[in-house]
Amino acid sequence: MAAKDDYLLDTLTEFGTVDAAQVDQFRAEADSKGEGVVDTLVAAGIIQPIDVTRAKAMHFGAEMVDLSELRLTDDVIAAVPRHVAKKFNVVPVHVHETGVGVAVSDPSDLDTMDAVQVALNTHVEWRVASPEDIQSALNRYYGGQEKSQLDTMIQDITEGEVELGTIGTIDADDGALVDADAPIIKLVNSLIVEAFKLRASDIHLEPLSKKFRVRYRIDGVLHEMKGPPKRLQLSIISRLKIMSNMSISEKRIPQDGRIQTQVGGKLIDLRVSCLPTNHGESIVMRILDKEGLKLGLAELGFFTDDQQTFERIIGLPDGILLVTGPTGSGKTTTLYSVLNFINRPDRKIITVEDPVEYLLAGINQVQVSEMIGFTFANALRAILRQAPNVIMLGEIRDLETATIAINASLTGHLVFSTLHTNDAPSAVTRLIDIGVKPFLVASSTRCLMAQRLVRKICKKCGAPYEPLASELKTLNITPDQIKDATFRKGKGCDNCNRTGYRGRFGIFEIFSIDDEARKLIYEKVPSSVLRIRAREMGMRTLREDGARKVLAGLTSPDEVVRATVGDVD
Repeated sequence: MAAKDDYLLDTLTEFGTVDAAQVDQFRAEADSKGEGVVDTLVAAGIIQPIDVTRAKAMHFGAEMVDLSELRLTDDVIAAVPRHVAKKFNVVPVHVHETGVGVAVSDPSDLDTMDAVQVALNTHVEWRVASPEDIQSALNRYYGGQEKSQLDTMIQDITEGEVELGTIGTIDADDGALVDADAPIIKLVNSLIVEAFKLRASDIHLEPLSKKFRVRYRIDGVLHEMKGPPKRLQLSIISRLKIMSNMSISEKRIPQDGRIQTQVGGKLIDLRVSCLPTNHGESIVMRILDKEGLKLGLAELGFFTDDQQTFERIIGLPDGILLVTGPTGSGKTTTLYSVLNFINRPDRKIITVEDPVEYLLAGINQVQVSEMIGFTFANALRAILRQAPNVIMLGEIRDLETATIAINASLTGHLVFSTLHTNDAPSAVTRLIDIGVKPFLVASSTRCLMAQRLVRKICKKCGAPYEPLASELKTLNITPDQIKDATFRKGKGCDNCNRTGYRGRFGIFEIFSIDDEARKLIYEKVPSSVLRIRAREMGMRTLREDGARKVLAGLTSPDEVVRATVGDVD
């Protein structure tokens, strides 16, 4: 067996990875054990497995590939049938007009390479990858065992791992009470469990003309997953509609529902939306981990100076703090973190939400219900009679709600709420547009804060890199700022699902209202004038705050530009 290693030993010695003395030293040990010298050197830690793979590639004049860096598309995977890939331990890496590129771990195994060539009946361009990389890629793209498409999706489901129920009751004759081991039930459970394991915030099930697409939104970005066969579309949608207490016979109008579930002992809530489309009903499930929100202000992404400003504002006895931004920008999460921060036994805190997204200990949470006429305005009137110190209002949607909230802030209550505007000063214009008197806005508002979410560089694969001049110019980063900067970018690893990012945090635009700003609000000036005043007071724009976090190595320039594309300053 040692003789078989000679060509590798020569190449490794030529590289300088190992010297002749070490080879001679370990050859006797290898012979006594009946194993190869290279295997013995690897076991002793003298050389690394990656060195062996590189030596094989060099000796046979083949290109070495890192499969962990590649994201193989469906057409590439389809180029090598599953049974061929599994039998011969090979992975396709690319396809072209004349053939296919295939990675193999041992380019000296001519029998295997000939067999693959015959099985594929096409020209094969050989690449070399480590055995560990090939095994990992086979598991990732072809599944761990020989199973059908349906079985592959449910292979990780174990009995008792997921328990599903609904809000309300389900009658026995509506098809809900079926065998818990039925494949469709296992498949639906697997979709939810896998999404939760991948930290997804949404599950999108979309019927297309020729396939049933499944996508997970992870850290704000949609990722397409291996979907179930098109023929199972109706069964999966019906199962989800039953669990979320929707009518399975109604397919013409949109429906909404909820599913309560335990995954791995954790209680999560799924808000389910069903929408009729050309090729069937599309379902989107929003995953809310009711026990998972334990964020402090620092975890939101505040730097020390902004956090001190924010803590001072939320410590005031009265007034309104408005958090603005588009849907999905983390406004509600910020307000929950604020409530956690100020939650003390001497303060009574009441929230009005639609729906209650997370459960907070020690806080009275009220859910509105439009169906019975229990609106935000009605709920707000009622909770004022409960003598709260702090009120959190999920969203200001109309004049009636805004007026009650402002009056509450003027009578000794601290009010937090959200608005859908692009920047902080525009919140004033929005309130005046819906009919609130300018003098009420001026006298009640303490702070306006806009925010966006950007993805965080993965801690495990993040590494220093040199940014392009165009990236620095876009973020207005000066040469003086670069001196002490730490630019980082993720390479992609198992921890971050090959994206280079894991988790998200906020970038903020904080506008503290002073007497001069109140005068401008009372005079009903445009938001552009208010923005000038805010900048004079030292307000950083969203892009400027994002640039600070790029300089600190927390995120990438691409992320900040993507999140602040409308920021003109």
